[in-house]
Amino acid sequence: MNTVTRAQLSETIYAQVGLSRNESADLLEAVLDRMSAALEAGESVKISGFGTFSVRQKGRRVGRNPKTGEEVPILPRRVLVFRPSHVLKAHVNGMVPDDAGDGGDEE
Repeated sequence: MNTVTRAQLSETIYAQVGLSRNESADLLEAVLDRMSAALEAGESVKISGFGTFSVRQKGRRVGRNPKTGEEVPILPRRVLVFRPSHVLKAHVNGMVPDDAGDGGDEE
């Protein structure tokens, strides 16, 4: 399984948009920084036709050590959640989405 890297994304921007390599790398970093800042602030990031990144608050709960069975408190924390759009799901499954023109992320 291959992984898409920042360098590959930057190279794709360079090849398809026509910016210089440095400008392409700067553009990618600016987009990722903006997304990160929004998520840190508790905002959702919606990319039409791709999906929505959001932060969810998880409360305190009790877990168990699977080896010993001992109860262990799990502290409250924020977790990052990605919800893919129906368009992305359709592409991943090799299908054409029913209503690709609306750009919505609802199921």
